[in-house]
Amino acid sequence: MSDQEKKGPIVESADVPVETTSSENGAAPDIDTSGVDEKKLLRKIDMQLIPWLSLLYLLSFLDRTSIGNAKLYHLTDDLHMTDKQYLISLTVFYFSYSIFEVPSNVFLKRLRPSIWLSGLMLLWGVMMTLQGVVTNYPSLVGIRILLGTFEAGLFPGVNYYLSCWYKRSEFGIRAAVFFSAATVSGAFGGLLAAAISNMDGIGGKPGWAWIFILEGLATVIAGVVSFWIIQDFPDTAKFLSDAERAVIIRRLQADDQFSAAGEKLKMKYIWQSFADWKTWVGMIIYVGCDMPLYSFSLFLPTIINQIGYTATPANLLTVPVYAFACIITCIVGFCADRYGHRGLFNIGFFILGAIGYIILIVSRNGALSYVGVYLAACGIYPVIPNTIAWMSNNVEGSYKRSVSIAMVIGFGNINGAVSSNVYREADRPWYTLGHRLVLMYIAFGLIASTVYLFLAHRENQRRDRGERDEVIGKMEGGNKRNGAYENIDTARQDKGDEWSGYRYTL
Repeated sequence: MSDQEKKGPIVESADVPVETTSSENGAAPDIDTSGVDEKKLLRKIDMQLIPWLSLLYLLSFLDRTSIGNAKLYHLTDDLHMTDKQYLISLTVFYFSYSIFEVPSNVFLKRLRPSIWLSGLMLLWGVMMTLQGVVTNYPSLVGIRILLGTFEAGLFPGVNYYLSCWYKRSEFGIRAAVFFSAATVSGAFGGLLAAAISNMDGIGGKPGWAWIFILEGLATVIAGVVSFWIIQDFPDTAKFLSDAERAVIIRRLQADDQFSAAGEKLKMKYIWQSFADWKTWVGMIIYVGCDMPLYSFSLFLPTIINQIGYTATPANLLTVPVYAFACIITCIVGFCADRYGHRGLFNIGFFILGAIGYIILIVSRNGALSYVGVYLAACGIYPVIPNTIAWMSNNVEGSYKRSVSIAMVIGFGNINGAVSSNVYREADRPWYTLGHRLVLMYIAFGLIASTVYLFLAHRENQRRDRGERDEVIGKMEGGNKRNGAYENIDTARQDKGDEWSGYRYTL
């Protein structure tokens, strides 16, 4: 028997289906699934999950970044804040936001998503509303810390949650559509802030306070409704029949997601994530696009304002930028799923973003800077979901993937603290220092993407040559250094993406 026959089928990329006996473990082999149309089932899942989760992320991103819009309507003047204090109020959000992402993802896996995600949203909606009644700088800082604490679980949680529903070649476009809510929130936030600002003086409150209050109340309502709308994991989802649940689990296991039928929490799965080189290189890739993302979203209205536009026109001019970024993000997500090569897409769009920021650094013309903003947006927004999909594609093991995704996203978000401080009033109107620092981060992402692509390709080649083969039962071949197992399924379950038959998506 050949080494290949011993190990079972090899997955060269996420687009190649395999047959596996692991579906017999937890995928209800006795259930007849012949009447299930897989394409219709996927559409059913898409309609049940994606629209509502995208709305939740739209509200989340709107809530965390609306302070940038509120600043244009005299937030800092009314609270008697200096520029430094304003930057601190932005910064503290990211500390609590980053710290709680990994534990939140572990709790999400242990608890029901319908309870955990909805509860978090309800609580951060309350914090958002309270921002509209603060009367001084210390209270604003305290509320921002709590806002970050409760918002921490949504983005990494939903990305992990979606990865538990879709094959590796299907996840990218869903992640892109979900994330595109951030671009929509950028466009919508500018329009909404411009409209709400007209309530200035109503109830004795300034326009910026009404921005926080109305957006916060909308989030509270959405959080309450989410208890009945958000579904749980595939093996317990109530909107699926037994046959449909079996199909979902079997197709995931056939895509080398061996833990799809369930996995018990073991600390070794969490330590595997910490010891994996992919986690650490992925963190550098993600920080290369996430810090620029927050800088862009927080300060775009201010940047446009400082090149010659007053508050409301500045907010309105952000709308076409975000709309364009949304379209590009979805196109990239679709193409990366269809054609693969997520690493090359990352590299190409990081380069595009770098060109945009070079223009912003050298330009002293408002129109040219506005063009540079479009290129910068196209080089930042598509890379976020593509990176998350790339990381998720290459991590097997339910708990390991939840921790890895949270670590990657959390490290990116802690650098949001940096993004809050790079556009200083002293550097107006062209903010050269801020643009240079963002360009530096983009360079980090570009280099790390190249390193990740090289290392993943080299590891695939080593597995092709049999250097990672395990000893399987009494069969010949393999190396005890790589582990000894009774059968292939045991090796898959124990080693996850380190199993010799697993191939990384490039």
